[in-house]
Amino acid sequence: MTDLTADQITAFEAAAFRRLTQHLRERSDVQNIDLMNLAGFCRNCLSNWYREAANEAGVPLDKEQSREIVYGMPYEEWRALHQKEASSEQKAAFEVNRPKE
Repeated sequence: MTDLTADQITAFEAAAFRRLTQHLRERSDVQNIDLMNLAGFCRNCLSNWYREAANEAGVPLDKEQSREIVYGMPYEEWRALHQKEASSEQKAAFEVNRPKE
């Protein structure tokens, strides 16, 4: 593996994050419950991780702000435009696959 500097690692991670969030914005047909059931995380998880990192760095960021960064618009607007009611099958799968706290 090529030796990477800390700045390169940070830049590449940031680029990957930007690409992931753009991809998720473009794939609004993929519901969060489907992401949770298949991958164990969703857009909300990603926004929570972003907020936690900001807060740990001393940057105050609330849940709605971090969600807007990930969703590319206010969360309630995204929900109104794209979120569908979860099917009974999706809900059952979520109960099996949900993160254990």
